Amino acid sequence: MVPKSLRTWFVIHFVTDFFFAIPLLIAPVWMLTLFGWETVDPFTARLVGAALVGIGGASLLERNASAETFRAMLNLKLLWASSAIIGMVATMLTGNYPLIGWGIVLIFVGFFFVWLYYRNQLKEK
Repeated sequence: MVPKSLRTWFVIHFVTDFFFAIPLLIAPVWMLTLFGWETVDPFTARLVGAALVGIGGASLLERNASAETFRAMLNLKLLWASSAIIGMVATMLTGNYPLIGWGIVLIFVGFFFVWLYYRNQLKEK
């Protein structure tokens, strides 16, 4: 059985991802300079926006799925969050990046632990 709270977290994840994804896709330079980035690569920013649309969109589409589907989605989310955290921390430690970068890392860390908690709850019997 899939907890109702996990289904709610999938909707929260969708909203969060789309909040960042749409501006990254439409106006990446504007958005990132607004947050303090001095140099912006629109190609990479739009690629991140596309990934957020894919993962966040899947969260919304699969919010009423079976436990098996949730396990697969949680595996994907754990891989995405953990690799993103490693990459972002490595980047933040190498240069002069805006402080908001650490805030973004913390958002990913928060979601990682939410997904880990629920993945442990949905272990196969």
